[in-house]
Amino acid sequence: MTALPVISGREAVKALNRAGFRVVRQRGSHVRLEKRTEERLIKLTVPLHKSLKKGTLRRIIKDSGLTVQEFNGLL
Repeated sequence: MTALPVISGREAVKALNRAGFRVVRQRGSHVRLEKRTEERLIKLTVPLHKSLKKGTLRRIIKDSGLTVQEFNGLL
C-alpha cells in the first residue's frame, strides 16, 4: 500500500484539476468539484484546510475513482 502524502486542501484541488475535475463552486472553506464520466457525474467536496487528515484525503481519493498511486502521480 502506498503511503498518503500530507497535503493541503489547495494541493488536493490542483491534483484533482489535473485528473479532469473542475471547480463548480466554493462556499466558505469548502470547494465543490465535478467530473462527468460516461457512467455518472462524480461530485467531490474538498475542505481547504492547511493539512488534510489522512481519512479525509483517503475518502476524497476513493470517491474520485483514483487510486492512491494515481493521485500521488498528479501531485
